Amino acid sequence: MSYPVSIKAVVLHDDRVLLLRNERDEWELPGGRIEPGETPEQCVVREIEEETQWAVTIGPILDSWMYYVDAAEKDVFIVTYACHLDEATEPRISHEHKEIGLFTEEELPGLPLPAGYRSSIHNWFAQQRAGDHNAESPN
Repeated sequence: MSYPVSIKAVVLHDDRVLLLRNERDEWELPGGRIEPGETPEQCVVREIEEETQWAVTIGPILDSWMYYVDAAEKDVFIVTYACHLDEATEPRISHEHKEIGLFTEEELPGLPLPAGYRSSIHNWFAQQRAGDHNAESPN
């Protein structure tokens, strides 16, 4: 059996995560399916640019899991990458989504957001905090 693969990005800007509201009224991470001949990293860069007009640099893989999409009645293999925003500009929504937003980590519990995405977001926030702490520590 084979499953569709979706590559997603966790992009933080000013201590907020970029999320997009889909047709199911869930918030999700930007990203999508890999095209033929494309690497996962190329896919996520392309998808973020298409969906938000943001340019990013790829960081580490945060997580992967199987996600059952109730509305589509199918499993999708999800891989999330940490991403760094190249230039701070306002994100622009594409025709693929209903709304775009930037949310603090504290705002996430109140959002309809799949658990796997929530976990990846918390993971990237934690890595950023650890990096900030390490950067401030004397060597």
